[in-house]
Amino acid sequence: MMSMFVMEGLQKCLEAIKENAFKASEYPVIITFEDHLNPNLQEKVAKMVTETFGDILYTSETENLEQFLSPESLKKKVLISTKPPKEYLEGNTQGEEISENEGGTVANECQSSSQWNPPEEGEHVPDEDEGKVVPEYRQLIAINARKLEGGLENWLSDDPKKVSRISLSEQKLESAAKTYGTKTVMFTQRNLLRVYPKRTRLDSSNYNPFVGWMHGAQMVAFNMQGHGKRLWIMQGMFRANGGCGYVKKPDFLLHRGPNDEVKVYLGEGWHQDFHHTAFDRYSPPDFYTRIGVAGVPADKDVKQTATIEDEWLPVWDEEFKFQLRAPELAVLRIKILDYNTTGRHYFGGQVCLPVSELRTGIRAVPLHDKKGNKYKHARLLLSIKFEAP
Repeated sequence: MMSMFVMEGLQKCLEAIKENAFKASEYPVIITFEDHLNPNLQEKVAKMVTETFGDILYTSETENLEQFLSPESLKKKVLISTKPPKEYLEGNTQGEEISENEGGTVANECQSSSQWNPPEEGEHVPDEDEGKVVPEYRQLIAINARKLEGGLENWLSDDPKKVSRISLSEQKLESAAKTYGTKTVMFTQRNLLRVYPKRTRLDSSNYNPFVGWMHGAQMVAFNMQGHGKRLWIMQGMFRANGGCGYVKKPDFLLHRGPNDEVKVYLGEGWHQDFHHTAFDRYSPPDFYTRIGVAGVPADKDVKQTATIEDEWLPVWDEEFKFQLRAPELAVLRIKILDYNTTGRHYFGGQVCLPVSELRTGIRAVPLHDKKGNKYKHARLLLSIKFEAP
């Protein structure tokens, strides 16, 4: 009886999606399923989805895609994304980060905490035949969600022979950003990364979406019931590109350098280049930035950001203006310090750049130690703009 009501609810949901899918734009709609279906229900769902969407349902001819199609080539198509049932069963022993989170999704994804939450470890007891897969159901899956095995580093591995999607909670994303920031960006250059709010946000609050966006995550899910800064930021982000629901990532997140280098947003890398007690024995660092210009006396100036407390991945989001009379002789100086109440602020990196060589746009700038040696990972993101006086 219960399954009948669930199937009825799914049918209504699919019909609502079909009716509203392309009112805002023609770009594809991605529906994420979380399911624990026996073969009988798989067959019913496959029939329901196929009959509801008909020709607008995109299905792939091959199970393992080497490359995802572009949104442009998938206009007016609906795609199903889920973990194949057999893989879900095998992967359902590792807890929260393995579970697919709630809801249907498009690129500017939303979710509702009133929806069914993913199971805690050990909660789901599958039927004995749940691991069997009906071919018609597997053929529905256009975007395969990968079974996560091992630790974070393994999850973010890029298989050159096939692409896939993984889902991480906001906590797991933060861990990935701190320890494997570059690897995260490299993963998202070919694969899809979906991020969702931690389940303890019972007040429907939201996390900082920029952590996901600046590491290449294509699907950053929000709790939509409330309002406030995070939702306003999301709305602002997706007003771009005509409000179609898709915004192209910056080039530095899409392409690798000649030596397989990747440019990432500010703050990435300190956790790897410094010991976890390098700044404070018991807590993360309290970083602030001093930025100034060295040059002719009239151009000399120094400014300072606010201090971001207890954060290995600081985001200052501050703008400073410098009036230059002789830019050809000016050098931009940047120094990162960890604030200490004793007055002895610990060194976190520095870089000096000739202003004459700077170019307008967003730049990922590697940091150096006191001797001028470049750190392997630590870098800042700068947005540089020149204006005529």
